Amino acid sequence: MPHLLKDLVSRAAYSEGAGIARAVPQAVVVPQTPDEAAALVRWAASAHAPLVPRGSGSGMAGGAVGDEIVVDLSRQRDIQPVSAAARSVAVGPGAIRDTVNAAAQRSGLRLPVDPSSSAFCTVGGMVATNAAGPHTLRYGSMRRWVRALDCVFADGRRAAVRRGSPPPHDVPAVQRFLEDVRPVIAGARDVNAHRGVLKDSSGYAIREFAESGEIIDLLVGSEGTLALFVGIELALAPLPGATSSLLATFSSLESAVSGALRAREAGASACELLDRTFLDVVAQSGTVRFESHVEAVLLAEVEGETTSAAATNAHALRTAFEDSGASNVQVALDDATEHTLWSLRHAASPILSRLDPALKSMQFIEDGAVPPERLPEYVRGVRRALDAAGIRGVIFGHAGDAHVHVNPLVDVRRPDWRERVEQLLDDVVTLTAALGGTLSGEHGDGRLRTPLLSRVWPAELLEMFGRIKHAFDPEGILNPGVKVPLAGQRATADIKYDPSLAALPAAARAALDVVERDRAYAMSRLDLVSRAEAEAATRDAAQRR
Repeated sequence: MPHLLKDLVSRAAYSEGAGIARAVPQAVVVPQTPDEAAALVRWAASAHAPLVPRGSGSGMAGGAVGDEIVVDLSRQRDIQPVSAAARSVAVGPGAIRDTVNAAAQRSGLRLPVDPSSSAFCTVGGMVATNAAGPHTLRYGSMRRWVRALDCVFADGRRAAVRRGSPPPHDVPAVQRFLEDVRPVIAGARDVNAHRGVLKDSSGYAIREFAESGEIIDLLVGSEGTLALFVGIELALAPLPGATSSLLATFSSLESAVSGALRAREAGASACELLDRTFLDVVAQSGTVRFESHVEAVLLAEVEGETTSAAATNAHALRTAFEDSGASNVQVALDDATEHTLWSLRHAASPILSRLDPALKSMQFIEDGAVPPERLPEYVRGVRRALDAAGIRGVIFGHAGDAHVHVNPLVDVRRPDWRERVEQLLDDVVTLTAALGGTLSGEHGDGRLRTPLLSRVWPAELLEMFGRIKHAFDPEGILNPGVKVPLAGQRATADIKYDPSLAALPAAARAALDVVERDRAYAMSRLDLVSRAEAEAATRDAAQRR
């Protein structure tokens, strides 16, 4: 069994991730192989020691931050040779998405799921949350691209679950589910709680399992609560022959949503929404400015087998955008111009980082999705909620999927900042429920949204979530507090930006600051701690001289 690290500095280095949460774990363990991970889980089962599986820590919902034993699977980064004939590749859970995609591209293939964190997120984390990204519009979320999972179940047994093959017969967790829960799912009146929503990574994938009968569909998106993934076989797609892009401005949200619907119908590979709040922040840079009547911008991409075909598709979509009310449409037919258009999508983050340092970008209402026809109501409702809480925010997202991200900018100098955060969260959850939406389109529930699931899921399905969890993990040792809430669990416990929190050890704080500043999520936290300690020792020695 791998060694447990219990010193405070190591534990503190795993106390934060990309979201808002802070929790110092009881211990940290870094299994280097699948067999080590299985040995760890067997020990945890016998010791009743809860585990928090973790990849690079780039998840937004706090599923990888907990006060139990953190299991860092990010060092298992092996990538097997790509099979061009089968269009597949087998990888370790710690393999980085862009590294896998680069390997696929050398064989003329790609992994089309491309979250904005693709440079540093792990494939295991993507599977755990059913991750998505801009190209989900055409290619779907992660679930569609997972062919097989090498799983370690809650008793430490290891078995493969493969799409299209019978489930493993010698795993008690699987047999309990098939015997005790599958009949309940089959007899449920309605398992489609969020009807009309196009992307959903909340709860367990009961609807997908009911449709396919594949246990792998239930495991994808389960956020480490049903099994640890120690190996993944991915399906791959051919590379597009060519792409073209468009940027369209709209004077109303309704016309932008109409344009996004047309983009989806036309087979666009991506269609992103930049709300007025986003455009106002970008305008502060002085490099890009839109007229005051522009309420929203759509950024879209189309594909074609040839450059000519992609251009033809782009011009057809331009006409569709204009028919939907676009006041101006730019078309980019070459790589350089496409890159310039899409750079607008990424312009806000560096600008936000240069704002008043007391304004913290806290993503706690950052993943809602609603039926497409309700998107204008949702965006306007989020704006009203931000105004009511006295919090500035930036709204953007995946228009073609009616899936919205929000960056609230919270002034932690205000004595009532936490009350304002909780008011905003409550208002947006109420809005999402009223519009028939989901709290998570692609980032998962984590510990942030799990206590709120009763607001957007019917009681019958919540009870089913509990049955699924108990079948796979009767002792509750796998990522407790995710998907199924614990008694008294709160959505906003310790928030890492809270100035009243006790300071972390200097080396851990330095390591976490490097991760946040440089987006160095793919780097080992322990290596960063060692580097920080060495730098501190060098400084101390220099001062003594």
